[in-house]
Formats: sequence, structure tokens, C-alpha cells
Amino acid sequence: MNITASHTLNGKSDLVKRGLAGRGKIVVLDYYFNNEYKKDAGGRMIRYHYTWEDQANSGFSGFGNIFRQSGATTESLTTEPTRSSLQHADVYIIVDPDTEKETASPHFVSSKDADVIYDWVKSGGVLLLMGNDSANAEFLHFNQLAGRFGIHFNEDCRNRVTENRVEMGAFYLGDHDVIFRRTRKIFIKEMSTLHIQKPATAYFRQGGDIIMAVSRVGKGTVFAVGDPWFYNEYLGRENLTPEFENDRAARDLAEWLLHQSKKHSHNER
Repeated sequence: MNITASHTLNGKSDLVKRGLAGRGKIVVLDYYFNNEYKKDAGGRMIRYHYTWEDQANSGFSGFGNIFRQSGATTESLTTEPTRSSLQHADVYIIVDPDTEKETASPHFVSSKDADVIYDWVKSGGVLLLMGNDSANAEFLHFNQLAGRFGIHFNEDCRNRVTENRVEMGAFYLGDHDVIFRRTRKIFIKEMSTLHIQKPATAYFRQGGDIIMAVSRVGKGTVFAVGDPWFYNEYLGRENLTPEFENDRAARDLAEWLLHQSKKHSHNER
């Protein structure tokens, strides 16, 4: 299979007893549409930017840890999605598809890719789409995929933050939020807003803008937000003021995504 970077927590029997949301489930992060490299200190080209392995500010290592602490296995998909490569996945995450300025030969989402992903969601898969602002993501092809679920990334840039004025990136969630149950204040900067049509619904709005959306297709679920959001730089509170709760938001969303999966545990197959 074209799957790499598999990780699990130790003590699986304890996870089963505790009934964690991710027990027996697999979370796959796309490394095909987001496929960036840079030179390390030794001059070697290494993959980075929203990957499980990247522990710098640009990485998703912290977000991966949250899924694994929930009992899930995290994996990455380095090739185009196919029915075979997605059949074992419970949650599939696509973040910040590449533009020509980010990689020499970007892999754009094709109509075939969109068909495969749509069918996978319809059969019970859970898809997390995370875009970016107008200057930092590919939109034309990505929107062809998102559009299958009634979601469109607007290719704008909301919540510009100047200097260290983090309050410019603040959003306030309600007291009885279904997804972000333990979270009240979050930080998202320089993001794309959304436009929706059926079957999508606006999950979170502010000032007339749709910030997050959910779409239900068949047995599956799609959650969309116009920013990578949970990369290491702003996952914790070190680079924010203490009242921001991106760490709690990441845990809440991970738990909700895992609960949405309609597939059986891989231990039961």
C-alpha cells in the first residue's frame, strides 16, 4: 500500500477498556496534494509543512499526538487517493493543497480524485478539509472537490493579524457548542471564509461570514475550515495569550471527527 508513517500508542488493551473515541480507527493525512520539501541543516531535502513528523511551528506533530492519545492510528498517504488506499481509513485530512510557488510539480485535485473521495465519504468516511488564505493555497481544483459537498472556499483573507495583536484573530464559540464542547475562545488568522449550498450547512458564523461548515453525504461527514488552524505554532498557548484554547478545540474536533465515523472498528473487521 502507498501508506507511510504509521503510529500507535502503547498499551492498546488499556485503550480498549477506556473506550476512547479513536479505538481501532485510522486517521490518514494527505501528503500528495500537500507535498512540500525544504533543506535541513545538513542540506538534505525533507518533507515538511502540515505533516505528522514536522515538529517545528509548521508541523502537525501536536495534532497527530491528539489523535493517538484518543486511541487512533495516524498514517499518511503519499499518492493520489484511490478506493483501495482509502478503504481502511476512518478519517481523511486534506490540508493546504500546493500552488506552483510551493512545489515545482504540484498535484492538483482531479475529477477522478473528487469522485473517489466523494464515494468514500458517502460510504461512511469522515473528511476534514482545511484550506488557507488567498495567497497560500490552491483553490480552483480544491474547490472542485469541496463543491461536491456544497462547500466553496472564497479565496479571501479574514482575520489579518499585525505584529503580536493576537486578539485580531479571535473567535468566540457558544456555551453549548456541539463540536467544541470544552472550548470558548479560539485563534484563527488569515483564513478563507466559506460559501455553502446544500447539502452543506454553516456550522459557525461571525459577522456575516461562514467560518466553518459541515456537510452530510450518505453515511459520511465533511468538516471544512479555511485555515490549517492546528499547526504547532498556534496549537498550544505559548505563542498566544492564555485565554485562547486552540489546544482544547483540536481535542474537541478530533473527538467529534472520530465519533462521526460510521465504519466498524478495524479490530472487529
